[in-house]
Amino acid sequence: MKKLLFSLILIVLAPAALAGFHYHDASQFKVIGKPTLATDTVFSRLPDSLCGKVRKPLWDLGRNSAGIAVRFRSNTTTIGAEWTVRNNFAMNHMTATGVRGLDLYALQPDGSWAFVNSARPGTKPLNTCTIMSNMTAQMREYLLFLPLYDGCERVAIGIDSTAVIEQPAIDLPQVERPVVWYGTSITQGGCASRPGMAASNILERELNRVVINLGFSGNGRLDPEIANVMAAIDAGMYILDCLPNLTTPQIKERTEKFYSILRAAHPNTPILMVRTPEFPNKRFNSEVRRLVDEKDATWLEFYRQFRAAGDSNVHFIDTTGMIGSDGEATVDCAHFTDLGFERCASFLLPFIRKYLK
Repeated sequence: MKKLLFSLILIVLAPAALAGFHYHDASQFKVIGKPTLATDTVFSRLPDSLCGKVRKPLWDLGRNSAGIAVRFRSNTTTIGAEWTVRNNFAMNHMTATGVRGLDLYALQPDGSWAFVNSARPGTKPLNTCTIMSNMTAQMREYLLFLPLYDGCERVAIGIDSTAVIEQPAIDLPQVERPVVWYGTSITQGGCASRPGMAASNILERELNRVVINLGFSGNGRLDPEIANVMAAIDAGMYILDCLPNLTTPQIKERTEKFYSILRAAHPNTPILMVRTPEFPNKRFNSEVRRLVDEKDATWLEFYRQFRAAGDSNVHFIDTTGMIGSDGEATVDCAHFTDLGFERCASFLLPFIRKYLK
């Protein structure tokens, strides 16, 4: 009886609490993690000039908001969000919160970011959620990560009627010379339980430098148009982590052109060429093992070719041990769990710190 009464109280109070918010358009604050400002919508990743000029799956994925976040500050005691997703997308191996939810972090005095809470989506495109309540009324700096596998048509931040919300006063994460990470569905964030657990977002908090997420599920295929997007960014580092989406012939055909586009624009910017992760099924599936080994060997040969030509700022990352050897870091022998993303980020962090400019 007590449990039923408590549930009824929540049902009655929740709409009133949400209705009490004063909402502010998130696009009016500092939006970070976009590779370009020339997008058709605020929370998209690819320039609108590429519409109709790149493969349709690539364009559609570019409208997902993976890696994009909003920075603001507020003294509110209760904070919420209202957001509309473009596709209301769902998958059978990734949580709804990771696919189309939001994730809020608060800056701490030591410069680290503390998880506040996630905003869990409902079943419809329009979502409304109280993220945290009963906070002390002090000014805090916030970082709001957007969905990994859907796009946002609109995002609004809800605060107390008597609170203020402003542009961030502290320039963290650093936006100058970001890390630009190009890759696959794993790079995009599949299958993190919530946006903050994608490896790019973990590293962004660890480095306190923006990490631009150019992961395209199933479509990290060394398209030259994406190389041009990357080349237009004054990056501190480029990470090429796309082997799972490529065949050996595609690697042979496309790697040099993609690399050359980056190098023509940025002769000295570090490039990390990442080997295929040690997927658990490689242990049991002999055909997967053969194909992966063949791709890795071809990728390594290109790296050696670039080094032999005098490029001392290209580096090969051997992923042995990156996600552990216990087989517990993936959902489906490929896409990472939160454990896999934590391991991946921890593994790559020393390399990034060593070579980042």
